[in-house]
Formats: sequence, C-alpha cells, structure tokens
Amino acid sequence: MLTTIIIIVALALLFDFINGFHDTANAIATSISTRALSPRFAVFFAAILNFIGAVFSSEVAKTVGGKVANPATIDNGVYIVIAALLSAIIWNLLTWYYGIPSSSSHTLIGSLAGAVIAGAGVGALNWSGFKEIVLILVLSPIIAFATGFVVMWIIRKLILASGNQSRSKMNRTFKSFQVLSAGLLSFSHGGNDAQKAMGIIVFGLVALGYQDNLDVPMWVKVAAATAMGLGTSIGGWRIIKTMSKKLLKIEPINGFASDLNSSIVIQISTHLGMPLSTTHVISSSIIGTGSVMRFHDVKWGTVTRMVLTWVITIPISIVLAFIIYKILFALVA
Repeated sequence: MLTTIIIIVALALLFDFINGFHDTANAIATSISTRALSPRFAVFFAAILNFIGAVFSSEVAKTVGGKVANPATIDNGVYIVIAALLSAIIWNLLTWYYGIPSSSSHTLIGSLAGAVIAGAGVGALNWSGFKEIVLILVLSPIIAFATGFVVMWIIRKLILASGNQSRSKMNRTFKSFQVLSAGLLSFSHGGNDAQKAMGIIVFGLVALGYQDNLDVPMWVKVAAATAMGLGTSIGGWRIIKTMSKKLLKIEPINGFASDLNSSIVIQISTHLGMPLSTTHVISSSIIGTGSVMRFHDVKWGTVTRMVLTWVITIPISIVLAFIIYKILFALVA
C-alpha cells in the first residue's frame, strides 16, 4: 500500500511540475512581451510567487478531491487516480510540445471523470459537482474577456480624460506597474493551479484509507508547491511565444490591465473553492483588453486554434483516461 501511495504522489507531483512549465506563460507573457521583465528573471520571479501562492489555500483541492466523485465510496480508486494522472500528463505534454495554451484544469477534470466512469461506472460520477466545475471552466474565460474589456475601457477613458500624458510616457508608467501585476498574477496562479494536484493526492489518500476527510496535509501543500515552483522555473518557452506574440501586439497598458483583471478573476474563484483554467482566463483577458485598443490587430486565427483546443480537451481527456484505465486494470488484474 505504501508503494501505491508513493506512485500516486510521484505522478501527481509530475503532473504539477509539468503544469508549472506548461503554464509559466500564464503569468509572465505580457511582461515579457512588453519587456517590463527579462525572460529569465520573469520565469524566476514567477516560480517564487507560484510557490508562495500554492501554500495559502486548500479549498480548490477539496473540490477536486471530492466533487467529481467520492473517493471513500468507489472501488479501484487507486487505478482511477493513476489512470487520470497518466491521461492528464500525456495531454499536457502533447499540447506543450506543439506550443498550444491548453488547460491543465480541463484535462485533469476530464481525465478524472473518464477514469471514474471506467472504473466505477457512470453512476459513481457526482454529476452535480462535475457539471458545476465544468460550468465554471466554461464561463470563466467569457467573464475574463468581458471584464478585461471593461477594465481596459475604464483605464483608457481615465487616461484620455487626464489629457496630459503622451502614449510613450503612458507606456513607460504602465511598464513599471507590470512588475507588480505579474507578481500578483503569479501568486494567484499558484493559489489555484497547484491545488489541483493536492486534490488528486488527497483523493488517493482517502481511497487508500490513509485519511477519512478531504483536508490537505501540510506535506502535500509543500510538495505540490515545490513541484509547481520547480516546473515554473524551467519555463514553457513554446507557449510563452504563443501568448506573448501570436495573440496580439501587447503594450504595457493592456498588459497591466490584463494581468490585473486575470488576478481578480482567479482570486475570486480560488476563494470560492472552484478550479478554473488560468490559461483560458489569462488568454481571454489579453484578448479582451487588446480588443479595446485595436480589435482588428487581434490574431483571430490563433484565437480560433486555442478555442478549438479548449473545446476538445475535456472530451479527449475523458476518452483517454477511460482507455488508460481499462489497459492498466487489465494488465494488473
């Protein structure tokens, strides 16, 4: 049994590590694009604040660990967790390799659902909890786009009303602000994303009888935070390039507005205990703030490719985890 939990923890931390370098672009793409931060310093800066953010809360972990299915009441929980993690890791590596800003949240939730269905049947899935999570995953990018547009519109109106700042001076000012907004966004990212791995580890601990509740032990928090921080320090340069250059030309003013808006949306979701796709939220914020300044400059071809990936991630993850579970169980049984 100890060997089994070691395997689960190792896979969960590997997922978290991959999530770290896969999602490095989330918090620092805008600050790198505007040269507010150098790429290497930005990655190091994001790694530290991702680690700090990851140990501050555990509500999202409880949601991931208990709202998709009840680990205490299903059989074969060990194989379910392993299949879900393998599926999520495979999808994250594929999208990272091709430089596509996919969602680690979508693939983890989809993979967990697929593995539960394969191992315990459709009836074992907590449909109300699963639908609630999926609804948040779907709505959060739309909300981020809309609020990003509004935040940028307000900032632009205030600047125009002041009437005493040139465009170059305005951008120099907001470039300084971007250091703060990138730090806040990195902290927020760690606070939501690292908890997903914590939730999966807790799911495994309950399924194996190591604990009877969804509370997150401190060692799990520290381990997940460390894995996220180390992954972030490596940097997912392919995705950084996509988000910093291929969505639109980012200026300091909309970079700051995007980071601030994303941080607010992510923090609210974290405090409500809901996992969301930080990738989708931040991408949507960038598009929303950029649309105010230059709607036609948004590279809608890249946006369409990203949206297509977002749409197919959960269904593909469900099927992939289902197949992996069946293969794994057949081999072991």
